[in-house]
Amino acid sequence: MPTCLPLVRRRCHTCASGRFRASGKFRVNANHKLIDVWLLVLCAVCGETAKLTVLERVNVRSVRPELLDRLHDNDLGLTAELLQDPVVQRRNRVALDWDDAWRLDTGGPARPDREVMEVSVRFAARIPVRPVRLIAEGCGLARAEVERLITEGKLVSAVRLSGRLSGDFTFTLKR
Repeated sequence: MPTCLPLVRRRCHTCASGRFRASGKFRVNANHKLIDVWLLVLCAVCGETAKLTVLERVNVRSVRPELLDRLHDNDLGLTAELLQDPVVQRRNRVALDWDDAWRLDTGGPARPDREVMEVSVRFAARIPVRPVRLIAEGCGLARAEVERLITEGKLVSAVRLSGRLSGDFTFTLKR
């Protein structure tokens, strides 16, 4: 589950820092029948403001009224949605840094005590996480032990457990 908004990876033109934090504020500019919308982000080092384009030269009538209300109210939920939107990320050539911005809810004991355990992992948001790290934290194991279990075939899944995942998956742990 996300605990806060992720940092935005983008180079600052003032201090050359590579991280920005979302301010939660939008800039809406209407010029006759056309509207532009930007999400304002602040440099994590110097505080310089940068704009991430959300809408550009869009007819005002084509924007839903409830979306306009959320933009004018600087809705934090909308900020989170737009930061995770792949179209907004691609348009602005940015990536998200989720380090220290999520937590793991296991809903049970940290140390598995059963011989065979079927586990289903659900993501509350599209947070790219290494499954090995997630399994290690959730089961109270060391990462090296999780890697060893995968190698020995005692930890199996339909998805590849190396690399990063941001979608739901299941795995079986055999002790």
